[in-house]
Amino acid sequence: MNALRSGVSIVSALAVAIWLGGLVALGAITAPIVFTVVSMPQSADAMTLVFRRFDLVAMSCAAVALAAEATRALARVPFARLDHVRAAMTTVAAIAATYEGTNVSPRIAVLHMSGAVRGLGPAGLELSRLHDIAEACGKAEVLLLLTVVALQVIGLTRRPEVRGDAPPVP
Repeated sequence: MNALRSGVSIVSALAVAIWLGGLVALGAITAPIVFTVVSMPQSADAMTLVFRRFDLVAMSCAAVALAAEATRALARVPFARLDHVRAAMTTVAAIAATYEGTNVSPRIAVLHMSGAVRGLGPAGLELSRLHDIAEACGKAEVLLLLTVVALQVIGLTRRPEVRGDAPPVP
């Protein structure tokens, strides 16, 4: 049971670390520099490609993290209240990443490729609105994933609750 708990925790932690680290690296470092240093439309061309590629990474990491939570449940690893909160936050972050990757980013890419300029005309206003949604999704994912990491650490440092039907953990 401890080997399973450790293995699943490691896989989940790595997926969340890649996902969270990518969000921070792109949102706080890469995008601001590219949009400041590189002129339009090349900066938007480059960042559209980067964000579309990262969407695939984020959604893959979300799938791995959700699979880890499902594995815990299917293996009947004792689940404390904080584990339920962690699983719920992972799920909400995964929904945000999937929505962004399958709905928001593709629409931004299409608008950008059609020549829309953020804030100018109907297409530009839609581009601006979608950009705001993408930013909100990214910020929500960061906050949720930081909480997931904290709950993961707390879970690894405490003895799990033993439920009536779960075997005791040595």
